[in-house]
Amino acid sequence: MPTLLAIEIGLDPNIVSLGGLTISWLGAFIVLAILAGAWLAFRFALREPVNLDPDHAYNLVPIVVVSGIIGARLLFVLERYGDSSSLDSPLEIFAITEGGISIYGSLIGGAIGGWAYGLWKHLPCAATADAAAMGMLLGIAIGRIGDVINGEHLSRASNLPWAVIYTHPGSPSYLEGAQHPVVAYEIVGALAILGTLLLLWRRSPRPGVVFAAAFLGYAVMRFSISFLRIDRKEPILGLSTPQVVSIVVGLVALPLLLYFLKREPAREEVGQT
Repeated sequence: MPTLLAIEIGLDPNIVSLGGLTISWLGAFIVLAILAGAWLAFRFALREPVNLDPDHAYNLVPIVVVSGIIGARLLFVLERYGDSSSLDSPLEIFAITEGGISIYGSLIGGAIGGWAYGLWKHLPCAATADAAAMGMLLGIAIGRIGDVINGEHLSRASNLPWAVIYTHPGSPSYLEGAQHPVVAYEIVGALAILGTLLLLWRRSPRPGVVFAAAFLGYAVMRFSISFLRIDRKEPILGLSTPQVVSIVVGLVALPLLLYFLKREPAREEVGQT
């Protein structure tokens, strides 16, 4: 599709190679996303109405990060089970540096790991999950910057002024022409959801409402923008894998949201004493 105006991105997806270690833009921004997301979640966890003990907050951060990484890799592998890009051996599941990860898997894995730790330590799980949701959305927005730089995800052609063209031969989108910056749309969407949740937080909703609203909002946003992506197989009714996962997440998040809205918070959910 011809376009008179487009944004050219010609950066090498890899920043530098040191011996056998290659540092990519994607990897660098994933690290920044983890640090920034953990920082924001930690700050909210120490505030009203959560009031989490700092020791538990410090313990939660690595648990959520590690379980998120595990979930990200497992879902990535499951999404590609049976196709030409599937793994040659089960041990390759752990080869994160040689394969990809799923952002949905990281969110689901992190939520499961954090909630399990909260139940084990008798923490205010719903309120703590609200704080974690803030960091989750900030992490998504920052981590996706690396995807924008390297053109990891192919998108539909576009002649809009903000269409992007990747001119570096190392980019997966090299020679694909002008396309929608669909990952940039996701960044804007994640920040918009985060801003909405900040307003919701100020209204002191019942514990768990912010957490469920975050997952529901992200599922709706991700389902919508995935129509512009063309790099995913279509397993069910012409829907891509991220859209199918979005539907599942939405079907879980919506009842949870209604449940938290109606539930009277227990004393331990109000905060730590």
